[in-house]
Amino acid sequence: MSVEVNFSTLCHDLVLRPAKPTDAPFIEGIYHSARPDLLLIDGSPELIASVQQQQWQVMTMGSGENNPNAMHFIVEKQHSQLGVVMVDFGHQEVRIIFLAILPQARGQGYGKQVLQGLQQAAQRVGCPLAAVVWQHNTQAQRLYHELGFVPQDSGEMANKWLWYPARNKVFVGAG
Repeated sequence: MSVEVNFSTLCHDLVLRPAKPTDAPFIEGIYHSARPDLLLIDGSPELIASVQQQQWQVMTMGSGENNPNAMHFIVEKQHSQLGVVMVDFGHQEVRIIFLAILPQARGQGYGKQVLQGLQQAAQRVGCPLAAVVWQHNTQAQRLYHELGFVPQDSGEMANKWLWYPARNKVFVGAG
């Protein structure tokens, strides 16, 4: 599915630019910051680092195999990197594979602006917007609920949330 979306106008002062190979260390670092649960492992720092690296590899390999056409973006404000979003425009849904904002920039509405931009894109192509949210991430769950997402599938560690464009209107920058 092809869609043209100008995120710079959807997200006000944010820009989503395509990720470059040189962004790989930033993307990996933000992934680790989004997985504080891995720091709770009862083990040596070496074991924790090994599990973090394994989980990073599982995420990158899994997203590549399951979503080969996924687009990877860096979220920027005034040319400063704030976050990462990986999204796949499939035939049945627009799937958020990964969305994370730097810890020091969380809680300032940047993730909300990105999600609202993705909602507009999903609205334009007439597909639901899907995301999997870790159960321990209650802040993200509140945000998805506030934006009209509904939980669909509950897993042991994470839940799938869906937003349906026909039932919702998108107000970018509202709130």
